[in-house]
Amino acid sequence: MGGNNRMRVGVAALLTGFFMIAEIIGGLVSGSLALLADAGHMMTDFAALAMAWGAFTLAKRPANWKHTFGYDRFTILVAFVNGLTLSLIAVWILWEAAARLQAPGDVLAGPMLWIAIGGLIVNLIVFKILMGADQENLNIRGAVLHVLGDLLGSVAAIIAALVILRTGWTPIDPILSVLVAVLILRSAWFLIKDSSHILLEGAPPHIDRRAIREDLPVQIEGLISVEHIHAWSITPERPMLTLEAFATDEANLEVVSLAIKERLQTQFHIDHATVDVMRQSSQKTS
Repeated sequence: MGGNNRMRVGVAALLTGFFMIAEIIGGLVSGSLALLADAGHMMTDFAALAMAWGAFTLAKRPANWKHTFGYDRFTILVAFVNGLTLSLIAVWILWEAAARLQAPGDVLAGPMLWIAIGGLIVNLIVFKILMGADQENLNIRGAVLHVLGDLLGSVAAIIAALVILRTGWTPIDPILSVLVAVLILRSAWFLIKDSSHILLEGAPPHIDRRAIREDLPVQIEGLISVEHIHAWSITPERPMLTLEAFATDEANLEVVSLAIKERLQTQFHIDHATVDVMRQSSQKTS
């Protein structure tokens, strides 16, 4: 799946980069803030998609003695950066919109409309390409959120152009830009929250160590209790867990260890677990 993600992100980056140039030129010629805002967002999209492509490329490198879990976590770092760039571009749109509302300028609605329609078509193609990738991957989620922001920007620019063509009311241009910026900020918040949770070694959302502590002793013969449970994830697709288990003096420790790992895999979907099994007497003396 990683190769598919990498290819789709690479194609999306190229399409976005080409049309970004056209939209910058169109925004400057027409004087449309909605187009310039969308072009600025597409510029961050191009950078974000390029970083995502680089992250997938780097993540293919095997683990080594310095990076024992490999380089998958780099994709989470890129997702976090993408969330920050989304926030910054939204703040810039809000700032520029406030200035335009105080001093409205002329807008050439005709060129603005055709360029916005072209942007919508390109963004729809890019969105379809990215939706074929792994949606559980935070890096892909970040890229999709960027493109969704562009889609909203293109729709806002089309609506603004139609209103200006019909009524000549130019404040609609910054007003719709504000609405797009608010939606972008909301998406950015969730991306930053999810990626920072992983970077801070937070427990995966589907893993509750209280449930593990209660479940394992009931399901596994010879197991008395489990303690010191720590859960985190390298990426959303790679949850990790460590724990200490205390078994009866008569239990076969190897059998108990294998049973714990099998239960964690089948019931809690944890493929990588480090389990330290000790006898009951060890718990009493510790």
